[in-house]
Amino acid sequence: MSLRVPDTLETDRLILRHRRVGEAAIYRRLWTERDLRVPLHRRIDPEGRPTVEDIAAQIREEREESGAGILAVERKGTADVIGYCGLTLHGNGSPDEPELAYELLRAAHGCGYATEAARAVITWASEAGYRRLWAGVWDWNVASRRVLEKLGFRETGRVEPDSVYGHSLLTVRES
Repeated sequence: MSLRVPDTLETDRLILRHRRVGEAAIYRRLWTERDLRVPLHRRIDPEGRPTVEDIAAQIREEREESGAGILAVERKGTADVIGYCGLTLHGNGSPDEPELAYELLRAAHGCGYATEAARAVITWASEAGYRRLWAGVWDWNVASRRVLEKLGFRETGRVEPDSVYGHSLLTVRES
């Protein structure tokens, strides 16, 4: 199966669509807002990388790949991008069992947007024939664990221990 998601998914409050190069600064802001418990390779490094240009290049590459599955999350009416949501083959994902990924700007936390965006992606994935989705989550990320629980993910008991950053929990959702 290909992870080629539709050009657009819509919910009551959101539009999910392919990411644009001109939005790279927004995605870099996500990097700057990450919790200090997130591993160093997922935060801005001492040289300031990834830069906006690095992220723009990554978005260009995504657009050329046949398996691009990460979408911008845009609020209807305001057209402001508040993060991303989609499917990926990174981490625990395989072509037939991809991993759900989402991240929103802090200003958008607590409004139900992550659940709403992820539900749209899950609905599409189910209709596209995916029967199982995975999601990794840090044990300390209570808000994200709640989102996954609302979406029907369950913890598998598989844990990747990390004494510095916290344990990564593997969750699964079967349709």
